[in-house]
Amino acid sequence: MVYVFLANGFEEIEALTVVDLLRRAQIQVKTVSLMESRTVYGAHGIGVESDIMFKDGNYKQCAMFVLPGGMPGTTNLCNHKDFNDELLEFSKTLKPIAAICAAPMVLGRQGLLNGHRATIYPGMEKELTGAVSTGERVVVSDNIITGRGPGVAIDFALTLIEHLTDRQKAEEIKNGLQG
Repeated sequence: MVYVFLANGFEEIEALTVVDLLRRAQIQVKTVSLMESRTVYGAHGIGVESDIMFKDGNYKQCAMFVLPGGMPGTTNLCNHKDFNDELLEFSKTLKPIAAICAAPMVLGRQGLLNGHRATIYPGMEKELTGAVSTGERVVVSDNIITGRGPGVAIDFALTLIEHLTDRQKAEEIKNGLQG
């Protein structure tokens, strides 16, 4: 199971592209609300009904954490104490953690980028505490996967598919998108 964490102000393209493409690849994925209701509002006012509430997550059985960016969604991720505690605990398993756009800031603030290569939304590079900032579209550094922003959401999602399955499955999904 892959969990995509949603907090008010998340970037819709980043979250929903990941969910859509992972489901096309037959990967189990659930959206997780960090808010007080299952409906979470994106940065552009789009309401999304999450699959589960944060308190109902089975984090020990999770295969990957995905953090979409957006503002103030990323700030809301940073400020959610229980989520950050769970993120730190999950990081000890060395299972993949993926963050796109502004969300690598959450990883930087938790010290999870130390010694890794990473990318983030242009202009936010100082938030990659402990990492080597590459400016690349998508970066895989051991178990940490980062993406630069909404314009690379498809590449980011395809990288997650490849990481969770294999290159052939990612290519199959990519080819299906190009009609």
